[in-house]
Amino acid sequence: MEKWTCDFNLDNKLTKEHITFFKKNGVIVFRNFLSSEKVDTCISEIRRVENEWIAEKKELINGIPLKYGKDENENPTIQRLCFMSLFSKPLHEILNDERIKSLTELLYPYEGRVAEDEKDGLVVNNYINIPGSSFSQMGWHTDSPRDLFQGQRIMPMLNVGIHLDTCLYKNGGLRVIPGTQYQSMFRLLFRKKYFLDHKTDRREVGFDIYSGDLTVHDGRIWHRVQKSALIGEASRRRVMYIPIITGKYKPKNEKSKTPFYHLFTKTAHH
Repeated sequence: MEKWTCDFNLDNKLTKEHITFFKKNGVIVFRNFLSSEKVDTCISEIRRVENEWIAEKKELINGIPLKYGKDENENPTIQRLCFMSLFSKPLHEILNDERIKSLTELLYPYEGRVAEDEKDGLVVNNYINIPGSSFSQMGWHTDSPRDLFQGQRIMPMLNVGIHLDTCLYKNGGLRVIPGTQYQSMFRLLFRKKYFLDHKTDRREVGFDIYSGDLTVHDGRIWHRVQKSALIGEASRRRVMYIPIITGKYKPKNEKSKTPFYHLFTKTAHH
């Protein structure tokens, strides 16, 4: 287990170095993607939508369950929100950022697209380590079995994370096993117990992540989120996840059915 340093910056398009690094490892970190002002705007918009949904007692958005928990004052909070950009113009604009669109090149030779109204749309994960939190960590998983549950073959996809809070390696956060995007189908499905296994892997790596940073990981790579070593507000880790996908266009709406895998597990995944 080690901390990796990969300090890349993303201008209007990817470089050969970016693509080579990502193809080898299945993960890459770009620094300072959002300014502190943009981060503040995102947090403000997330709070606004969250408060509206709590007031309306929303449970599903386009068939996807919202994950409720409690904040440090025992008030209800939503710890996993989905399709957020459909309810916020500033968040919608981020998905249309040319730098985000440039990431589709990482899926070459497949043609990628930003899935604003597909899958779970723009997801916001709101981790906090307090008593009563339903979302303080996430066990080992890949993002691929969802395709199987939906009756289709596993397609390449990217999960793009925009980090709104600083989370240093020593305090927990994202852990990945580099290179596992090239594993066999058997290893992809059975290498670890999905979401139940939280154990450290000797090959895993993590990062110092700062507010405004952007991470990209291949959906087939094994990854998890380690619980924060901090308690309370200091442990809060808000990440906006944008899926970049390939294959047939499958938009969702308010009449969409809840996917099978959400019905049998309480462990939401991004």
